[in-house]
Amino acid sequence: MGNKKSRVLAVDGNSILNRAYYGIRMLTTADGLCTNAVYGMITMLKKQLDAIEPDHCVIAFDLKAPTFRHKMYDGYKANRKGMPYELAMQLPYAHQCVEAMGFHIIEKEGFEADDILGTVSRFSSDDCEVFIFTGDRDSLQLIDKNVKVLLAGNVDTIVYDDAKFEEKYGVRVDQFVDVKALMGDSSDNIPGVAGIGEKTAVKLIHDFGDLDKLYESFADSSLTAGVKTKIENGRENAFLSRTLARINCDVDLGVSLDDIASNGIDKKAMLDLCKRLEFSALIKKLELDTPEEKEKSDASIEIETVGPDVINAQNGACALSYDGEKLYVVSENEPSRILVCDAPINKMAGLFVNQNVKTICYDSKNIYKTLEKNGARVEKLYFDIMLGAYVLDPAGSFDLPRLVARYMNEVYSDDIPAAYYAMAIYKEIASEIDERKQHSLLFDIEMPLARVLADMELAGFRIDIEGLNKYGEQLGMLEKEAEERIYCYAGEEFNVNSPKQLGEVLFEKLMLPNPGKKTKTGYSTNAEVLEKMRPYHPIIEEILEYRKVAKLKSTYTDGLVKAADADGRVRTNFKQTGTATGRLSSTEPNLQNIPIRTEQGRELRRYFLPENSDYVLLDADYSQIELRLLADISNDENMISAFLGGEDIHTSTASAVFGVPKSAVTGEQRKRAKAVNFGIVYGIGAFSLASDLGISRAKANEYIETYLASYPGVRDYLRDVVKDAYANGYVTTPLGRRRYIPELAGQNKNLKNFGERVAMNSPIQGSAADIIKIAMVNVSRKLKESGLDARLILQVHDELLIEAKRSDAEDVAKILQSEMEGAADLAVPLVAEVTVGENWFDNK
Repeated sequence: MGNKKSRVLAVDGNSILNRAYYGIRMLTTADGLCTNAVYGMITMLKKQLDAIEPDHCVIAFDLKAPTFRHKMYDGYKANRKGMPYELAMQLPYAHQCVEAMGFHIIEKEGFEADDILGTVSRFSSDDCEVFIFTGDRDSLQLIDKNVKVLLAGNVDTIVYDDAKFEEKYGVRVDQFVDVKALMGDSSDNIPGVAGIGEKTAVKLIHDFGDLDKLYESFADSSLTAGVKTKIENGRENAFLSRTLARINCDVDLGVSLDDIASNGIDKKAMLDLCKRLEFSALIKKLELDTPEEKEKSDASIEIETVGPDVINAQNGACALSYDGEKLYVVSENEPSRILVCDAPINKMAGLFVNQNVKTICYDSKNIYKTLEKNGARVEKLYFDIMLGAYVLDPAGSFDLPRLVARYMNEVYSDDIPAAYYAMAIYKEIASEIDERKQHSLLFDIEMPLARVLADMELAGFRIDIEGLNKYGEQLGMLEKEAEERIYCYAGEEFNVNSPKQLGEVLFEKLMLPNPGKKTKTGYSTNAEVLEKMRPYHPIIEEILEYRKVAKLKSTYTDGLVKAADADGRVRTNFKQTGTATGRLSSTEPNLQNIPIRTEQGRELRRYFLPENSDYVLLDADYSQIELRLLADISNDENMISAFLGGEDIHTSTASAVFGVPKSAVTGEQRKRAKAVNFGIVYGIGAFSLASDLGISRAKANEYIETYLASYPGVRDYLRDVVKDAYANGYVTTPLGRRRYIPELAGQNKNLKNFGERVAMNSPIQGSAADIIKIAMVNVSRKLKESGLDARLILQVHDELLIEAKRSDAEDVAKILQSEMEGAADLAVPLVAEVTVGENWFDNK
């Protein structure tokens, strides 16, 4: 090692784990284990290991037992809440992971992690440099010429040495504890001196040198009488606080520098943990897929190149994958033998039409499209492991590497064809599908829907490129005009798209009241903040208008033109596994998100056209499907009666909630009843309803209570579905679609409240998803059977669009309405309203 200093990386385990837990969205495994804190901690530690390349690694954790500080002062950390259940369940895995990464764990009863880090810092010398990684500023007092503190922030980690500390705080490191003695620490409930804040504390210690000298000479100083009184009255607390704040650097840890030498990452242990925690991305990031392990996992695999005759002669269950050039096939009878054929795909068509073959794959929709683009249309694949995994648990990711980690406990390799993995995973997923009685959901809905979606994506939707370009120019002019009005109100030109510059104009120059909070990065100027500021200044209206037209232009007019193919059609990607509710989502471009609430947004639909003048667009939308499903699922007699009687459900609800005859319901009352109706569907509470309607929380609660009294079946449903969700850990739709709700198993009140809302809403949202999918499958099949020149081209939530020959429109409309309304047998009728138009705008 020559003259190179040895390096110690000492980590504050609790601090980093907490920062990871609160800084990363909740992640869970398939069986509901929370993993976000462990995932974040691993990535944060890996970054420091790479940067520092330490020779010694230690990580300190707090124990539950009281420390010497608690015994000294009853109030120490008395304001701290207990560790959230969702974090506590991750602690054992955090310990296992850091040990696998080469860290030595040290815990000491009676002492905190800070004291352990302080003691480890004394290993520093001219031959040994110590780096302390923490999110807690208390450790800054440990800085020395051979000790640096790596302070984790929200974005970056800041390296503190003597110079950096003094530049930041204006005092020396050895004066830091004395500053804390005066200012206290609310997070640890260290009292400090009442009335002395950070600025005053820093100035006092800077001027007097330390706490002892301050109390020796403050009485004869030029300090004001008020400050002197505070110092005098706080004498006892000041010295107590200094003792509480000072890190003990002389704890008997029973270890030497040699005892904490790092052996590097234990790849086998870390690989096993990453598989258990479903950290498929970290397996590659940590380079756990070593050549030796890869060779070991591949050793049973035999790859054989064969001709089309061998492929066509297969029987039984066969997994397949196709990369556009080669077809890979794995037979259930020989799961380790991969057959490869590079003949034209139409030469192997026998495999797909053979009634004795059950074709298994990953991502059937993509295979349908790839085969068709290569001259082979396949009507039906038997089993898609991606869709099967989604049916079992719709939360999370369904990329193949994650499925391989979850179901095979192996590391995915790009060198192995997907067919091999599909066959290996198939039986386990199929068995669970049967056990949970979800066979119909997969085979009657999701699998045939993949073929329908493939056709829709291949068809695309024609757009008027010239018209969109012209509309984009109009929006650009409106954007410029709004920008000029903003400059006029502001009295200067600035970058309206810069939150920093906009915040300075609004809150510093115009001095407008700030309903948000100023963060370290500046003022918030998001939509929520600006909406609250509308009454204060006309510039707000112009900013909102500017943002609206700017987004319409960039995302939609410019974005759609850019996304169009050479034939002038845009082809969205329908994601079948993108939502936990079962709903489809749309990306690249997102055609489900074309604005409808504003006139300018609706205008975009004018530029979505049928193939040519011989064709028209047919649009059908379910009417109030979620409320009809609520009536059916809750079996509420009053709501069912209203729908069966053909009444307007919002008027009926308004009559019940406000206690007036239906004929006397006002427009405003109907509007409020509509908000209550849909609010109940989404498990809304009084606080949110009050915000939506601009009324008091008490009045909103009164609306909800009156509503539930008017629809007792709904009240009972909401109570029972939440009760069942707590008992089972999930809710289901009548067709068996599950939604797991791990939030209900935790102790966090906000998460549990969210989980209860999910429980109330998911059976309804999931049923709506089931029904529209059934309708899509049935409409597509009926159109093919009829021989009519028509095809589905778009689905937007509860709405279907068909492109049809003008002469066939009447017959197509009948099929569309009949199949949508017949997609489910409910206690109330499903109603689908069909329109015919020359463009999408006309259909509305």
